[in-house]
Amino acid sequence: MTTTLRPVEPLQQHDDGTRSRRYQVCVNSRPVGAVHLATHPFFPATARLLDLRIEEPDRGRGRGTVAALAAEEVVRGWRCGWIEAIVPADAEAALRLVTALGYVQRNRGLEKRLGDVPPELPAGSRGRELTDAEYARWLADGTESYTRTWTERGVPEERARAKSRDDHARLLPQGAATPNMRISVLEHEGVPVGTVWVAVDEDRAFVYDVVTDERFRGRGHGRSLMLLAERHAVAAGKNRIGLNVFAGNTPAERLYESLGYEPTVYALHKQLL
Repeated sequence: MTTTLRPVEPLQQHDDGTRSRRYQVCVNSRPVGAVHLATHPFFPATARLLDLRIEEPDRGRGRGTVAALAAEEVVRGWRCGWIEAIVPADAEAALRLVTALGYVQRNRGLEKRLGDVPPELPAGSRGRELTDAEYARWLADGTESYTRTWTERGVPEERARAKSRDDHARLLPQGAATPNMRISVLEHEGVPVGTVWVAVDEDRAFVYDVVTDERFRGRGHGRSLMLLAERHAVAAGKNRIGLNVFAGNTPAERLYESLGYEPTVYALHKQLL
């Protein structure tokens, strides 16, 4: 039997410069599933496997593997050198499939359920709001750090810097006074030791950035910063808090695991040779 992809719509060209197309997965012309492909809005040479589904009666026969490989051939024709897949943490079969095909984890989303009582900070530690005078330095440092995050992953510096500027401007249009954004300083014994940036404007809180001053690392302040973020979430009436962590950031991964954060989604990618 032959498994192929059959387009079900014309190639879509979007206003942001991306393209996309939906396909049926067919076995001898019989539809057995669906594939949705697109290009990445930030990485033009990267394709996105937005959806790959095989209907229940046809699962376990290698249809998904053949469909994924056929999808790679399609995006090679789009001149993409990479392809990424976003896989929910509970989709174990999908995770096994893309891993077997050579996809490697780039980052993952984590989440933690919160109670009604905010956690206590360690003795000697307290949180306070970032002052207007501190904001300019915090923004400059954060923009530079975010730029490095992408350049270390192969993004040209000019493009990474532009993304960093644009994302900060979009998320913080009113600076530190932007509604539903909390940028806080953690002090220990009266000395600032780190900062944490939390959004509380959706059905959960989300930690955008957490930084411990290099001079004070290895003393447990990273844990205190995360507890401070959770305090903000509980105070805002949120019962969940999430964040993103890049693969290979071992200290952060261990910290979040020890605090009870669990994976919700994996982002994996593969170079197309």
